[in-house]
Amino acid sequence: MPQLSAAAVLQLVLLLSAVPAQYFISRWSGTTAAQRFHATTRLLKMWKDWRTFFDVWMDWASQQMSKVQSLLGLAQDEHMLQQSLALEAMVYDNDQGFFGASKTARSPRPPYVFLRVGEVVMERNGNLVGVVVSWDPEMRAPQEWVDRVYASSEGITAANTPHYKVLFSGPGPSSVLVGYLPQTRLERITGMRPDIPTLEKYFTHFDGERFVMQPWLRELFPEDEDV
Repeated sequence: MPQLSAAAVLQLVLLLSAVPAQYFISRWSGTTAAQRFHATTRLLKMWKDWRTFFDVWMDWASQQMSKVQSLLGLAQDEHMLQQSLALEAMVYDNDQGFFGASKTARSPRPPYVFLRVGEVVMERNGNLVGVVVSWDPEMRAPQEWVDRVYASSEGITAANTPHYKVLFSGPGPSSVLVGYLPQTRLERITGMRPDIPTLEKYFTHFDGERFVMQPWLRELFPEDEDV
C-alpha cells in the first residue's frame, strides 16, 4: 500500500474540500456577488491560518524528534538505523558495563562526581527533566557511539568527564527515554517529582528532595545517600 506524506494528505484534503466549500459559500453566504466574495475571503483566510498552524506544528515536531535523537545518540540516516537500534538497546542494559551498567560498586566516590543517584536533573539542551539511576566516573561507551555523538575533539574531552544514566519520560504514558549524558549537560533541580515509568524498579519512594534507592541499587552506590 503506498504511503502518503503529510504534505500529500494536506493537498488531498484541500482538493476534496474544494467542491463542498463552493457549495457552502453559495448556500450560506447569500445570493449577491458581493456577499459571496466576502464569504470566500473569510474561508480562504481560515485555510491560510490552519495551514500556518500545520506548518508550525510540523516544524516543532521535527525539532523535538531531533532533540530526542541527539540525546540518545541515534542516527538520523536510514542506512545507520540498524546499528543505532543495537546501540539504543545497549543504553537500556548490557553485559559489557557500558552506559552505567557496570555491576561494580562505585566506591570510593570521586569528589568530581557532583550528581548522585536519585537526584532530579534537567538536561540543559532540551530542558528535559529526569532522574539519575547510575553514573560512571568517566565515560564508558562503545567507540561507534562516541564517534556518533561527539566530534573528535569533543570526544577526547568527554572521555574524562563523569557520565550519568538518566531516565526521562517518553512520548507515551508508559514509555521511557534513557540518556547517557556528561556532567556538563545536567543540572540538579529540587522541589519537583517527575512522573516517570519504571522508577519503582530503582527507588522505594520520593522523600521530598530526591528518590531513595532500592537496596540493590544502594549496594552499587553506597555513598550516594550520604549527606
